Amino acid sequence: MPRSRRVASPRSPRRLARDRHGRGMRSAVTGPHLEPLSTRLEDFDATVAGTASYLRGLWPELEGVVFEVAQAPAEAIHVDHIDRWKVAHDERRITFHRLPIVRFLRLQEGEERDEKLLIESCVFRAVAEFLDKDPWELAPGRYRHL
Repeated sequence: MPRSRRVASPRSPRRLARDRHGRGMRSAVTGPHLEPLSTRLEDFDATVAGTASYLRGLWPELEGVVFEVAQAPAEAIHVDHIDRWKVAHDERRITFHRLPIVRFLRLQEGEERDEKLLIESCVFRAVAEFLDKDPWELAPGRYRHL
């Protein structure tokens, strides 16, 4: 999913082939036997992408809709509130503002599950706004107790 990122400055070829003190090239911090660590940005993107993929499978109207993640653009900040997402019907685009979603959480240590649920609920509410439906209508049967 596209996200505004800083453009890295090109490195010189000499710097790319740097061998520090003759010890060889550096390896990953996690080592060869552990999976690489994921960042909070990657976790946020993965949660939005997974939820959007799930909803696309349920609603064919979402075919061709672009889901984007942005930091917090100035046009999302208003006097009385801050937008967490922006729905553009004419462009078929839903943009999620990561910082307002994550920063307004009041999470304690170790509550990553709650953060994921909040992100998923924001995706559901934004898609419901796009489809002009209630968020509970998006996944019929999903919330039935057996």
